[in-house]
Amino acid sequence: MTEHAPSPPPLRRTLTLGRIEPGSDEERALREIWEAPPGWRGWLSTVDHKSIGLRYLVTAFAFLIAGGIEALCMRVQLARPDAHVLTPEQYNQLFTMHGVTMIFLYALPVLSGFSNYLWPLILGARDMAFPRLNALSYWIFLFAGLFLYASFPFGEAPNAGWFNYAPLAGLTYNTGPNIDVYALGMVLLGISTTVGSMNFVVTFLRMRAPGMSVDRVPVLVWGTLTASGGNLLAVPSVSLAFFLLWLDRRIGTHFFDVMNGGRALLWQHLFWIFAHPWVYAVVLPAMGIVSDALPVFCRRPLVGYLPVALSTVATMTVGFVVWIHHMFATGIPALALSFFGAASMVIAIPSAVATFAWIATIWTGRPIFRVPFLYFAGFVFLFVIGGLSGVLTAAVPLDWQLTDTYFVVAHLHYVLLGINVFPVIGGIYFWFPKFTGRMMSERIGRVGFWILFVGFNVAFFPMHIAGLLGMPRRIYTYAPDMGWNTVNMITSIGAFVFALGVLIFLVDFVYSVRRGPAAGDNPWDAPTLEWSTSSPPPPYNFAVSPRIASRHPLWEERLSGRMRSQLTVGYVLNRGREALGTSALDGDPDVILKMPEDSYAPFWLGVASLVFFTGLALTAWWLAGVGLLGCAAAIVVWLWPRRELGQRDDSPDDDAPRRNNAPDPRAGATS
Repeated sequence: MTEHAPSPPPLRRTLTLGRIEPGSDEERALREIWEAPPGWRGWLSTVDHKSIGLRYLVTAFAFLIAGGIEALCMRVQLARPDAHVLTPEQYNQLFTMHGVTMIFLYALPVLSGFSNYLWPLILGARDMAFPRLNALSYWIFLFAGLFLYASFPFGEAPNAGWFNYAPLAGLTYNTGPNIDVYALGMVLLGISTTVGSMNFVVTFLRMRAPGMSVDRVPVLVWGTLTASGGNLLAVPSVSLAFFLLWLDRRIGTHFFDVMNGGRALLWQHLFWIFAHPWVYAVVLPAMGIVSDALPVFCRRPLVGYLPVALSTVATMTVGFVVWIHHMFATGIPALALSFFGAASMVIAIPSAVATFAWIATIWTGRPIFRVPFLYFAGFVFLFVIGGLSGVLTAAVPLDWQLTDTYFVVAHLHYVLLGINVFPVIGGIYFWFPKFTGRMMSERIGRVGFWILFVGFNVAFFPMHIAGLLGMPRRIYTYAPDMGWNTVNMITSIGAFVFALGVLIFLVDFVYSVRRGPAAGDNPWDAPTLEWSTSSPPPPYNFAVSPRIASRHPLWEERLSGRMRSQLTVGYVLNRGREALGTSALDGDPDVILKMPEDSYAPFWLGVASLVFFTGLALTAWWLAGVGLLGCAAAIVVWLWPRRELGQRDDSPDDDAPRRNNAPDPRAGATS
């Protein structure tokens, strides 16, 4: 059958519509072009987004386990009054590292893992826009995490809380290397977040499949794009704050030193301008996971795609004007309190739009109660509780009463843990067949879900009551006559039940990687492009660039016999590592992109960055100099031009051989 398609705008060379059959010589050549070298060489040099995404997921879960162990130690200390399991200093260090780990080393990186793996597959691309930059973001994330934990074994871990308020974090009260490690580690982690966010934005703008206009983009893409845009604006603020703090501590400046003309409140402004949008950065991609995966189990498209996409952007936009929500008790003028209190309540509206869309999708669909659906439905329940408690703290008089109590701790865990962990685990159950080609256990998954769900609510809902009873945050013990004994014991029991649920999930995951039943390409009968590839996907993702005309191409192909050919017959790009660039709004093909080869440069640049920041932390200027020279050398290797073998990319393609089963060029799209 002859394929007809509108002619694309002029490209650097001729495009040919065709098909590459699985197992053909052309397919094997394409696999060889994109496949990483075997062994340790490939492990260190690969820039494949799928490998990087899985590494993000595994590393983030390793930090989740570390943060969970720290939390369990604190809950043992708080289970009974006047306990002496931990000293106050040990508790402060565990408290700080738990917050740093869960918020910065788990919550966003685990979502970056999903997006790194899924974005090119969902968008119909062969890789991210900047593959080497993608690899660099992972290596710096890994090294930043190790850097932040480096002082922990020596009893010198950060101890001023994950919010690190000045002047407590100043040299007067903390003379050791702990705060320096935290400050520089966060600057290093900010580099990873920034380059990763840039990559997501450019990938969205230039790497979508032909025909994927902005109104056909899955909601997961909108969630990650919005979070990435927010990170690009917010991360410089906190990086500046930590760098200024390090200057105060090691160079002798006085940015936060009140006795010498500095302002301690400046720290809170710089920190919360970042930290409140960060809350949405770790929530919006998780909401996108639910918005795309939940309808699969309801056997219908998401209700209100456009309002959900707009609410995603609106949530982050409003999130940038509510940072003083965290500073109501600091003496802010009344007019500012009114403005920021109102903005804090308004932000509940776009969140409610998404909530009603999920409920309507379930209500009007035909739900199939598989394990991923249970996690997504549980997420909706937790999302409502976390959102309602957030609205309460947006009221200034209530916030004055609840500030620095365990009510805020409960709200924080419902928002950052419940709204993140449940979509993440549900997403892993959902996309595990695509990751590995195998299915996870339905029976073990159901048991794990109910233990996790019950344990979470038993652990964190009583914290609301403890806060209303006046229990302050950040205390390591309490007297037996305060009336907090029962709620703390229940919370501690719930924490261990929740940990058991996580352990069951991890056991199921590890077992299923090797022994899970074969899944097939699309075991859930899902509608998006990633399910049109094999499981796991080949190194090149798509042999030809798929062309779509629908928001749900795999569902709507049943209504049109032509749709399947649009997914299997497309632009053939097999002269080295090539990808198709498309226009920002309509997804029209307009350029052939030459993608970089695998390289060790991102790894060594990450190592050199770690050496540089280690030198700064130790005030060993010679070591910092070595790291700086290493960074320069790695960048030179990264950017060093390479001679292309064979035909130049911009040469005419008139004499190129026809692709297998290619239609007549006169009927296809050539230019």
